Amino acid sequence: MAKHSDTSWKQDHPSTLLSNSVQKADRSVRQAMSHPGEPTVEHAVNSISHAENALFNAEQHNEHMDTVQQYKERLELAKEHLQEVQEIVEDQTT
Repeated sequence: MAKHSDTSWKQDHPSTLLSNSVQKADRSVRQAMSHPGEPTVEHAVNSISHAENALFNAEQHNEHMDTVQQYKERLELAKEHLQEVQEIVEDQTT
């Protein structure tokens, strides 16, 4: 957690960061699903990577593990949807 950051402690808190990251990943994957293409897929991949890092951080801090498990499941579902979109994009480029 950043002590002297301009953001509030709530935004720096591992469980809040996880929540925000998973929500952003969900939005990015939905965007890629509705507009399949390399830029939206790349953005979704980056968002999922960020959410995975936040998940790891939350697990290391033993943050509300029941909630962490729910976010982990949402993230896995987002990754499955992204895989489907990546296959569509690959089919379009071949």
